Amino acid sequence: MPNLHSEDKRRRSIYLLPNAFTTANLFAGFYAVVQAMNGYFEVAAIAIFLAMVFDGMDGRVARLTNTQSAFGEQYDSMADIISFGVAPAFVMYVWVLQDLGRWGWLAAFVYVVGAALRLARFNTNIAVIDKRFFQGLPSPAAAALIAGFVWLSVDNKINVEAQPMSWLAFTLTVYAGVTMVSNAPFYSGKSFALGRSVPFWVMLLFVLLFVFVSSDPPIVLFSLFIVYGLSGWGLMAWRWRKARQLAASRRAQ
Repeated sequence: MPNLHSEDKRRRSIYLLPNAFTTANLFAGFYAVVQAMNGYFEVAAIAIFLAMVFDGMDGRVARLTNTQSAFGEQYDSMADIISFGVAPAFVMYVWVLQDLGRWGWLAAFVYVVGAALRLARFNTNIAVIDKRFFQGLPSPAAAALIAGFVWLSVDNKINVEAQPMSWLAFTLTVYAGVTMVSNAPFYSGKSFALGRSVPFWVMLLFVLLFVFVSSDPPIVLFSLFIVYGLSGWGLMAWRWRKARQLAASRRAQ
């Protein structure tokens, strides 16, 4: 018979390794805010992408080392709301949205509340949803849309004082915030296990992807996340069409 006391103690424990990655995620988000305040928007955008890397590592490390804990889950959510909720909205607002007055901070707030609702829904539905797909755009991907747009614009020295640029940023920020709380399904990638053996071509694909991203990180990363940010709506439309065809075939029988 398993020792229930030791099992309960393990769940309440605080493990160093996965929570160290979560702390790094939180630090990167905080660092992005500081750099945006100082006017270093490119550095702020890169910091948000680094936060994504750390966020992707903490859960996988916890599963690989069997060090999952309730504390780690809550700590991860608290870090995510800073790194992928407050930080991207603040960076975008200070960079260009403040030129729109109240419309600018309203767009930033839509993004922040979208991220908060997205994380709250994820935490409450984690046991009942299909793990292959996220319900709504995941907050790290939404943050990547914002950070990628800032990084691409600064790297290419695009004039942010132009009015169309401000409204383009407004549209992207609101889109990211609303899509996070939508029901559109986005592929989660959780079916891919780090500890499982893979064919040689998969490793080669990862190398080619790394080379592709390294060729021009701002353009490549922003383009990849634009495609991912639209993929959920495409998948939803495909499922809706498939359901209609199935319903029509049943009526015809």
